[in-house]
Amino acid sequence: MKSKLGAAGLLFLLMTLLLKISGLVRDMVIAYYFGDSYQADAFLAAFIIPNMLFLFMTNGMKNTLVPSYLEAAANGRENSHLSQVFKSTAIGGTIAAVIGVLLSPYLIPLLYSEFSEQATKVAVGVSVWLMGALVFVGLNAVLEAYLDARQRFSTSAASQIIVIAAMITSAFLFAESAGPYALAAGYLSGTIVSLFFKLILAVPKQAIRLKEKINRAEIKQFYQLFLPVGLTVMVGQINLTVDNIFAGYFPEGTVTYINYAKNLVHFPQAIFGVTIATLVFPALAKAQAIRNQAQFNQTMVEGLNLMYLLVLPAITGMMILMPQIIELLYERGAFTHQATLATSQVAYYYFGSVLFFSLNTMINKGFYSVKQGKLIMKIGAVSVVLNLLFNYLFTKILGFVGIPLASSVVGLLYAATGFVLFLKLVKGLPLGILAGEFAKITAATGIMAAVIIPLSRVVTDWPVLLHIIMIALVGSGLFIGSVWLLKTHSLQYLTGSLRSKTKQRET
Repeated sequence: MKSKLGAAGLLFLLMTLLLKISGLVRDMVIAYYFGDSYQADAFLAAFIIPNMLFLFMTNGMKNTLVPSYLEAAANGRENSHLSQVFKSTAIGGTIAAVIGVLLSPYLIPLLYSEFSEQATKVAVGVSVWLMGALVFVGLNAVLEAYLDARQRFSTSAASQIIVIAAMITSAFLFAESAGPYALAAGYLSGTIVSLFFKLILAVPKQAIRLKEKINRAEIKQFYQLFLPVGLTVMVGQINLTVDNIFAGYFPEGTVTYINYAKNLVHFPQAIFGVTIATLVFPALAKAQAIRNQAQFNQTMVEGLNLMYLLVLPAITGMMILMPQIIELLYERGAFTHQATLATSQVAYYYFGSVLFFSLNTMINKGFYSVKQGKLIMKIGAVSVVLNLLFNYLFTKILGFVGIPLASSVVGLLYAATGFVLFLKLVKGLPLGILAGEFAKITAATGIMAAVIIPLSRVVTDWPVLLHIIMIALVGSGLFIGSVWLLKTHSLQYLTGSLRSKTKQRET
């Protein structure tokens, strides 16, 4: 695992950061052109359902194909196995795209019955464009999983940046004339370009054998593992769909506030959570493949500690600076100050969602490594039911801020249940070490917050960007100093592994 946190890990972290920044730029472009109008609501609501299928294919494929590819490689069948999955996904993706396009005019009005006629029309059109991209998303997912299995994480992230860049470019060129359709068309073209990028520049020709006949038995076995994993990955997006349906019952702009707040608050999860889980997953899968339980457990604990070390202070700092961050990123063009305040209010209630789902990302990797995706799928199904219940109860009491609060409560229950079941599955982890690290990291975060909260209130007259930079620098310094004084092993492990990798390169 230590080698994964060296130069390759840093490169992947940088590429992931660039990917998520490009995602923020996309949201900024949407906010600039459409603000919190019905067009923004329509695009963001329509994007939810296709994106649920995109995640089903992308993350489901990565979590299934990485272990199966490595297992096939041990038997010298990696290229054959990759070819089988690639061709079967091409067929399945094409069928899914056709069905998605045909169902969009019926599905959108059914889910968003409170939308105006204008918003419904735009949402249907956007959905049709995005559903058409399903076949290309599926093929991209196979190749990205292959790259992850070969530990070429940064190349996989770079290909995803192409898609977002195409959306942004299309918006700049056509948003004023085509409205939200420009974003949807940009996504479709981006998936096509990204696919050719990987086929031409990243994947060897011999890795995919198009003339090889499909082995039905092999494909059946693969997709029996893939389906529960993919459905589990969809849980988060299904819950977001539930959030958007409930948001649709509130005044225009609420869907926009919910989506912008969630995307922004989940930024640390997307950077650190996904990065750590992605880097750790091959190590977990390898330890499981060679039946080294001690190595498996140690890797799992290190992953959870690192996740908590990076995510907790990041989201705490974001909460303290949330109004300033949203003002800096979004408050221009059609996005007003009132929209900034409403989005900030929603963001505060997403705090627990980010923390708990980040930890759960690591826990799920453990389940996938031991091929217990069905168990996580069952937990996910229960979380969807709970999210519906809590959304109904909390919105009745608190209004639209009850939507993100429901996500945070569900995240807590989801992570706790998954962790308890995982402990039983692997017959225990060193909980004393885990609890000690979590306590130290929490204390260090508390010290940081105790200083920067009053400091942030003192410098309110400063320019927004300077305000954010100053508080971020002070907070980072305080946190790093605190975890160092508390002798937090996670920080020592992280810095030690990086120094080790540097020395190896110098040698």
